Amino acid sequence: MSYTVPANTRIGHIHLKVSDIDRALAFYHELLGFEIMQRYGPSAVFVSAGGYHHHIGLNTWHSKNAPPAPVNSCGLYHTAIVYPERRDLAVILKRLAEAKYPLTGAADHGVSEALYLNDPDGNGVELYWDKPREQWPFDGSGNLQMITEALDMESLLSELKN
Repeated sequence: MSYTVPANTRIGHIHLKVSDIDRALAFYHELLGFEIMQRYGPSAVFVSAGGYHHHIGLNTWHSKNAPPAPVNSCGLYHTAIVYPERRDLAVILKRLAEAKYPLTGAADHGVSEALYLNDPDGNGVELYWDKPREQWPFDGSGNLQMITEALDMESLLSELKN
């Protein structure tokens, strides 16, 4: 029997195993700006954007002081965090540059512009904004044609001049 998930379905949150809560919070809270919503003693914390109960859970229940997961294994490839406006992506790009936090990549996907990096535990993170749907690349038959091209960082940072 065929089933299609309802159009308004969304991913509610992710919960990551980390090796050090304070180090993870330095990244997700202090650098990226997520708000701390609740702590569960010294081993877990929930963070969010805009006061939601949590978008990201961080815990050390099974991973305290553990090394990063092997790259060539099954598991999470990356967490994608979508910003509401292009300017918001420019702001976080500037914050990352000022903190000298390394990017692992950056791309224009036709439907979005994205920055890629790893959190302190080696978990992949994509920071992006979606372009307006009317700008998405469709072929003559109406099929979406996502691309991966170089992101124009200068153009993105020009959003901060407005």
